[in-house]
Amino acid sequence: MRAIRYAFDEAVASLWRGRQSGILSTATIAVALFVLGGFLLVTSNLDRLSVEWGRAAEISVYLKDDVTPADRGDIERLLAPGDTVTSFEFVSKDEALRRFKTMFADLAATAGSLDGNPFPASYEVRLRSTNDAQAQVDGMVEKLRDSPGVADVGYDREWLDRLLSAVDIVRGAGLVLGTVLTVAAALTVANVVRLALYARRDEIEIMQLVGAPRVYVRGPFVMEGVLQGGIGAVAALAVLAAIFLATNSRYLVPLASAVNLSSIRFLSPGLCLMLLGGGMLVGCLGGLVAATGRT
Repeated sequence: MRAIRYAFDEAVASLWRGRQSGILSTATIAVALFVLGGFLLVTSNLDRLSVEWGRAAEISVYLKDDVTPADRGDIERLLAPGDTVTSFEFVSKDEALRRFKTMFADLAATAGSLDGNPFPASYEVRLRSTNDAQAQVDGMVEKLRDSPGVADVGYDREWLDRLLSAVDIVRGAGLVLGTVLTVAAALTVANVVRLALYARRDEIEIMQLVGAPRVYVRGPFVMEGVLQGGIGAVAALAVLAAIFLATNSRYLVPLASAVNLSSIRFLSPGLCLMLLGGGMLVGCLGGLVAATGRT
C-alpha cells in the first residue's frame, strides 16, 4: 500500500507538471474509447431492437383491386391461425386511407387530391415468435405470393435480416477502428511518460544508485499511464452519455410514437466498466513500456 500511495502521489504531481502533454495523451485515449463506445452503443441497441422486432414480426398481404371472394377465401385459409399464425386482420382500402391520414397528417391533403383511393386492401398477419414458426414462415410467404389476387407480400423478417447483416458490418468496422485508435493512444501515453522520465532522469539515477526497489522507480510512471487512461475513459463515457441523452430527447422520443423504441438504452454498467478498465489498461501498458525501456 505504501508503494501504491507513493506511485499515486508522484503520478499526480508528474501529470500536473506535464499537463499540456498529458492532456494530449488523455484526449487521444478519450477519442479512441469514444469511437469504440459509440459503435458498441449503436450495435447493442440495434441487436436488442432486432430481437424485439423479430418477435413481433408481421406479414402484410396486399391484394389486387380485382380480387374475387374466392381468391380471398383461399388466402384466408392459408392465414388460418395455427402453429405459424396467431391472428390476421383484413384492412379495407378505405381503412388503409384513413390510417394514412391519421399517421401522416401533413400529407392527408395530398392523398385527398388524388383521383380514387391509391391504397390496396390488405391482410395484417401476426406471427408466432417460436423458432419452429419462424422456420415455416418462408414457405407460407412463397405460397401467398403465388396466390391469385395477391399483389405483393411484405415480410418484416426480410428487412430484419438485412438489418442484422448491417449490424455485423458496423460492429466489425468499429472494432477495427477502435483497435487502431487504441494502439495510437497507447503509443501516445508511452511517449508522454518518456518525457516525464527524461525530465526526472537525475532523480531516477540517484534512486537506482541508492538501491531503491524497482516498484518505487517504475511505479509512478505506470500509475501515470493508468490515471491518463482512466480520465480519458471517464471523459469518453461522459460525452457519449451527453450525446445519447440529447439525441434521445430530440429525435428518439418523437420517433417512438411511430416505431417501438422501448429497447433503446445507454451502455450497460458492464460495458461502461469494460471501457473504463480498457482505458486504464491501455494507459498502464503505455506507461509500462516507457518505464521498462528507460529504467
